Amino acid sequence: MAEEIAFPRGRATIVGILNVTPDSFSDGGRVWSSEGRVDLERAVAAGLSLVRDGAHVIDVGGESTRPGAPAVSEDEEIDRTVPVVEALAKATAAPISIDTRKSSVARAALEAGARIVNDVSGLRHDPHLAKVAARASATLVLGHLRGEPATMQARVVFEDCLREVSDELAESVEIARRAGVLRERLVVDPGIGFGKRLRHNLALLANLGVLRERLDLPLLVGPSRKAFLGELTGEPVAERDRATEAVCAIAVFAGADGVRVHDVAGARRALAIGLSLREARRGGAV
Repeated sequence: MAEEIAFPRGRATIVGILNVTPDSFSDGGRVWSSEGRVDLERAVAAGLSLVRDGAHVIDVGGESTRPGAPAVSEDEEIDRTVPVVEALAKATAAPISIDTRKSSVARAALEAGARIVNDVSGLRHDPHLAKVAARASATLVLGHLRGEPATMQARVVFEDCLREVSDELAESVEIARRAGVLRERLVVDPGIGFGKRLRHNLALLANLGVLRERLDLPLLVGPSRKAFLGELTGEPVAERDRATEAVCAIAVFAGADGVRVHDVAGARRALAIGLSLREARRGGAV
């Protein structure tokens, strides 16, 4: 297990999305063969392309978490992701992340060479996942999500979104710490678009600095091509990369330590601006 820090302070980490699913909202099916399964060669090529474009981490996901998405069995998720993780771990030094809510999938991916586990549920779906991450000394990303992807947008209720998301992420952190995950191996994600309306997403993005200060952990933000951007711009999914870039720049300026995106090259340009503005703000008088 490598000892490098996946989300070092002072760097805006880019997590490139590699969905090996047939039904993800933006890029489902792009690495699937005509026989209806993952095309390993195409998936590896897509992952390596993300690294060439500037991704620091490749996040491999085998179950769509879009609103209304059906659940995928553990065996199916392992079949989709583990061969891709294993091949990419041999092909690149970039850390591989497994995007899963299930401890069995996380275990199999870590054994295949993944170094990061990205759990959008913040351990609420499967608390045993924390012990799997702890045993492997893996970095664990804890996302915020109430309920399940299939139903998360059906009833969205917050009295104080920023406070409630912060409190619930703090609970996830405590679960992980009790399971043995080292604090320096933890990252938090406010779950933009996961069980939240437009106003909630905007409140979280505008106050990332508050969230960062409260939790005192690296903060990952995933705005890429999401529905709230379509609400703001009127653009369909395929045309939301420019809006995503704008949010990425703002997120890093506001305090995010990394972003999770489909279009890595565009995010890299946006983060150069956001990070420069953040450093200028710290610098005081010029």
